[in-house]
Amino acid sequence: MTLAGLRRRGVTSTAINSFVRGIGITGSDCSMIRLDRLEYHIREELNKTSPRVLVVMHPLKVVITNLESGSVLDLDAKKWPDAQADDISAFYKVPFSNVVYIERSDFQMKDSKDYYGLAPGKSALLRYAFPIKCTDVIFSDDKETVLEIRAEYDPSKKSKPKVLICFNYFLKLKFDCLKHSLILRILLKLDDWFADLNPNSKVVVPIAYSVPSLRNATVGDTFQLERLGYFTVDKDSTAEKLVFNRTVTLKDTYSKARK
Repeated sequence: MTLAGLRRRGVTSTAINSFVRGIGITGSDCSMIRLDRLEYHIREELNKTSPRVLVVMHPLKVVITNLESGSVLDLDAKKWPDAQADDISAFYKVPFSNVVYIERSDFQMKDSKDYYGLAPGKSALLRYAFPIKCTDVIFSDDKETVLEIRAEYDPSKKSKPKVLICFNYFLKLKFDCLKHSLILRILLKLDDWFADLNPNSKVVVPIAYSVPSLRNATVGDTFQLERLGYFTVDKDSTAEKLVFNRTVTLKDTYSKARK
């Protein structure tokens, strides 16, 4: 929680100042400020300043069988939710080919009424792209681990599946998903605070897939990765591999608690 650490994670001075103004001044020695209140102000700021982009953290290969191998369609995707169609700068390109990647959590073998993902025989709409229908599943030698999915896409977009999932192409990135270093009971038990260190405060995703436009990202650039959170390019990045730190998740518990 040092200022240097917050900056490296992509927290802006505007968000910190907004947080400080919001908590005000107190003479009490026992006041307690919830961490999610700081995250609320960070999220409010980054929502206005961070362009959206598609990234797949835990990729599952999907082969589109009715699309010619080697062909690539460049589709328009919005950097901002309210992007106007005539504003070219508010869009970026998402390549769509016969091989794409989806989040592994967006597929399961058994479908159910409360499951909003892809399953054998089920259709889903790829974000900014086309509806696809799972036609076959390829397993590893253990007959349980899914290696890849075979699917057909609907170029006419006549089918209207209710399921919407993200997909991606092939640019490989590294992500450090940073979480709280201390768990909440540190506030109640101070005699052995080493026991309250969160062993999962840093989760590294060594290879994730993204759109080619992220190749031009530079240190300090912050993006909202759709469905995943806000991430900032770390100074450990190289020309061969970009490294991203998670600034904050998309989930906002503070504003809900205030209601």
